[in-house]
Amino acid sequence: MTTQTATPPPATATKPPLRIVLTILHLAGIGVIGGFIFATLSGLLGTGLGLLFAAGVGIVLLVGLVYALFGVGWFEVARVGALYRTPIAPLRWRPRDRPGFVGWLRALGRQAIDGRMWRALANFAITAVLGWIVLRLAWGVVWSIVICFAPLAGTDTVIGPFGGGGIDATWAPLIGILGIAASIAGMIGLALLHRVISLAVVIRSREAELTERVRTSTAQREGAVRAADLERTRIERDLHDGVQPRLVSVGMTLGLAQQKIDNDPAAAKELISEAHTSTKAAITELRQLARGIHASVLDDRGLDAALSALASRSHIPVSLDVRMDPSTGSGTQRACRDAEAAVYFSIAESLTNAAKHSRASETRVTVRLREGGVLWARVEDNGMGGAQVQPGGGLDGIANRILAAGGTFRLESPLGGPTSLEVNVPCAS
Repeated sequence: MTTQTATPPPATATKPPLRIVLTILHLAGIGVIGGFIFATLSGLLGTGLGLLFAAGVGIVLLVGLVYALFGVGWFEVARVGALYRTPIAPLRWRPRDRPGFVGWLRALGRQAIDGRMWRALANFAITAVLGWIVLRLAWGVVWSIVICFAPLAGTDTVIGPFGGGGIDATWAPLIGILGIAASIAGMIGLALLHRVISLAVVIRSREAELTERVRTSTAQREGAVRAADLERTRIERDLHDGVQPRLVSVGMTLGLAQQKIDNDPAAAKELISEAHTSTKAAITELRQLARGIHASVLDDRGLDAALSALASRSHIPVSLDVRMDPSTGSGTQRACRDAEAAVYFSIAESLTNAAKHSRASETRVTVRLREGGVLWARVEDNGMGGAQVQPGGGLDGIANRILAAGGTFRLESPLGGPTSLEVNVPCAS
């Protein structure tokens, strides 16, 4: 699914002093665990490269490294967004653009070079370094407090707050106070520096956001144009190959009946009856064609009822499971019209393809309205598989219709089956 990030507003939801304290705590925490995490990642990389040709063990480790890097990047994006109360889209795994193992491998490769993930990792590394310095400064505060009371211990000299040479006990309180002030000022400065770096590295700039919106809008517009063109072509083909020849036949039959009505009334009556039958068949075809353009039951009774009617007309037995209310699991809630229409026609085209090409004996349709306003659907059949998206084909029409609605489309159809199609469409239900 296409996601968009909002422009980060000024961080004013939390009072500045509290935000600085929270940032210092974040830095200290990352300073503690950062070294361990990077040591683990480096170990995975080194071991994976060293065992690359050892019965595939190295490949497994390198694949695990990509997932680990993604996990760290996801954590860093979520951490920065929560710390500064800034709307930012979570880091998401790159979706597959092809079915099966090849699609997964391509998605893995794209994720390994994903710029947003690497920016988050770079920010995490910077945070770990800043956190290590913060820990040193925190130790400086503690030791500065200790040496402030050095004269009470009766010693002549004390060790400096950062491991320096001996300090005369007479000057220890003054130096301790200066050490406290310098250490606290240093931690505050690092907290402010972390904010500047994080907002610049992790959160996209306004220009980058607008560029992404333009790219997404362009892709959706192209999908809408392509889907409309495919729909127009389908309507023209159905009219030319189905209804038009039948109506021409009706006209010719009525013409023959007109010629015979005086000389052979019985034959004319038979021809008129034949024309009447053909007319009813043409009306049925037109009704089916209109239903393919717009399903009125979808507007009147919702997606559940529309899919039930669709399943009843299918030539293959359909197991239907529709739940449109995330809280109760019932089918009573409605999604937005565009999302319901996109999912309905995707399922209708999938059932048509299954009946024509898959040799399937059973089809399962599952629809869920998920939390966050996402309409998800899955169509699976037990046919012979091997389905591919061909330009101008039914699956191409599904892909473009879903893209135009701002959703995602995934097809898995290995040879031998089964074939499954999943769509996710955002909605404002």
